[in-house]
Amino acid sequence: MTDFPHDTIKPFDNTEGKKQQVSKMFDVIARRYDFMNRFLSAGIDVIWRKKAISLFKKENPQHILDVATGTADMAIRAAKMLHPKKITGIDISEKMLEIGRQKVKDAQLETTIELLCGDGETINFADGTFDAVMVAFGVRNFENLQKGLQEIFRVLKPGSGLVVLEFSKPTLPGIKQLYRLYMGKIAPQIARIFNQNKKAYQYLNESANAFPDRQAFVEILTSAGFSDTAFKPLSLGICCIYTGRKL
Repeated sequence: MTDFPHDTIKPFDNTEGKKQQVSKMFDVIARRYDFMNRFLSAGIDVIWRKKAISLFKKENPQHILDVATGTADMAIRAAKMLHPKKITGIDISEKMLEIGRQKVKDAQLETTIELLCGDGETINFADGTFDAVMVAFGVRNFENLQKGLQEIFRVLKPGSGLVVLEFSKPTLPGIKQLYRLYMGKIAPQIARIFNQNKKAYQYLNESANAFPDRQAFVEILTSAGFSDTAFKPLSLGICCIYTGRKL
C-alpha cells in the first residue's frame, strides 16, 4: 500500500497508531463536536454537506454507506434529502456514535439509519453491497488512505458513485494566508476557550495541510479503481467535493 504524508500525522505525541489515536480524540471531543463544527465554520459546513448529498439525487440510491459517520450529520441529512430505504453509518469512535444514535432517534429515523462501530479501512460488508458511499471529513483520518479507498470501491455496486467532502488548501492570494492563520492559530485557541481539546484542532490543521487535495486526490481515486473522477472547490477553495464511480 502507498503511504501519503498525512497518513503518519497523529493527534497526540505517543506510540499508539494513528487509528487508535483518532478514535480516542473523537471520543474526547464528541460531546461538543457538532457545536464546534457550526461555530468554527459559521454554519457553512451545513451548506457543504447538502451540496455533496444533492449529487446523489439523480441516482436515487436505496442503500447508502456513510463512512466516518461521526454524529450522523450526513446520514440524517441524506435520509431527509434522498429518502433511501437504508443508510448504514460506520465510525471508529463509539462516543461519536452514541451521540449520533440519539440524534437519529430524535429525528425518528431509526428504521432508516443504522450506526455501527466500524473501520473504513476494513469494511465489514460483502463486495457490491451499497448503491452509494459518502465520506464527509473522514478520509483525512485514514491510517492508510489507499487501503480505505480500495475498501470503499470494493463494497460499492458496479455503476454506483462515491462522494467525498474534505478540507483543501485555498490557492487565492490573501485567502490562503487568512486560512492558514485561522486554522493554525485561531481555531485551536477557540477550541481551548470552549474547553475542547486544543491538540485535536491542531491535528485537524496539520492533517489538512498534508492531505493530497484537488487533482492529487483525484489521481489517488483513479488509482484505487474509480472512474469519472473529479473535484469541485467550495467557499474559495476551503473545501472540495470529490466524486468517482465504480464502473
